[in-house]
Amino acid sequence: MRLAVIGLGRMGGNIARRLMRAGHEVVAFDRNPPLVQAIAADGAVAASSLEAVAGELASPRIFWVMLPAGPPTEDTVRALAQLAEPGDIVIDGGNSYYKDDIRRGRELGQKGLRYLDVGTSGGVWGLERGYCLMIGGDAATVAHLDPLFASLAPGLGAVPRTPGRLAQNGEAPRAERGYVHAGPAGAGHFVKMVHNGIEYGLMQAYAEGFDILKARRSERLPQDERFDLNLTDIAEVWRRGSVVSSWLLDLTATALAKDPLLSQFSGRVADSHEGQWTIEAAMEEAVPVNVLSAALFARYRSREAQTFADQVLSAMRFEFGGHAEAPP
Repeated sequence: MRLAVIGLGRMGGNIARRLMRAGHEVVAFDRNPPLVQAIAADGAVAASSLEAVAGELASPRIFWVMLPAGPPTEDTVRALAQLAEPGDIVIDGGNSYYKDDIRRGRELGQKGLRYLDVGTSGGVWGLERGYCLMIGGDAATVAHLDPLFASLAPGLGAVPRTPGRLAQNGEAPRAERGYVHAGPAGAGHFVKMVHNGIEYGLMQAYAEGFDILKARRSERLPQDERFDLNLTDIAEVWRRGSVVSSWLLDLTATALAKDPLLSQFSGRVADSHEGQWTIEAAMEEAVPVNVLSAALFARYRSREAQTFADQVLSAMRFEFGGHAEAPP
């Protein structure tokens, strides 16, 4: 298939590359010309403007937007709506607020355009590992684009199949391959939003645990109760057979192996709205989320005073997504 990828940052560039590796044709655009040049060197068709992007595609045109949530995405989708023709497809693969997707889906639908929101997880590792995709929009459009989603997703890979999972019980076979049609417009980003809220809680649990381990050497403790624990080795052994093993733990082990003190990280932990939006959704639904809300507030607190736990959080965010710390 031939499509445009608009936004060639950490995620967008590698999404374009993975699609091209699978044989798809990519028209690439970014406001940063060196990013366009780099992806063109890998085989993409370079475009210098959104108008040029539209001119390189045949109907029904596919515009995949990979930009930060908020004005960058909003302005780009609005501009594409003016360039697109009935039947064209606009995809937001970033981390937009799901209520914005519901509105965009309605507005674009009134113009005869099709809109999908695709929650995308995989970070900077997605080029090789594949991307977990949570898709919102109408079923016919999702089916039309299935070759793209199948190319981006990890596939069955080495993950053991879930015992008792049977297609005849209503489970979607796509889910086993790493992508799923979650529901109508907004549903994809809603599922990704909650995914990121859970991620906050998991990361906070690891971070606090490693902070407890590190603090056991404190001189405030009785001499015989002090342990000078090797955090790098502990992270490594937990990766192997432990019930708390996970990819986040793998990334923590990687960060500790590089620098056991995580000295390059200040511990000012940034957030990208999904945690807050998850808490807001829980409040609308009257669902208690003690862990997730505490994890979000811990990130806010980290910008006032930092702990080793905050350095662990920053290290994990850097390892899976290349995320920078919050500015002073």
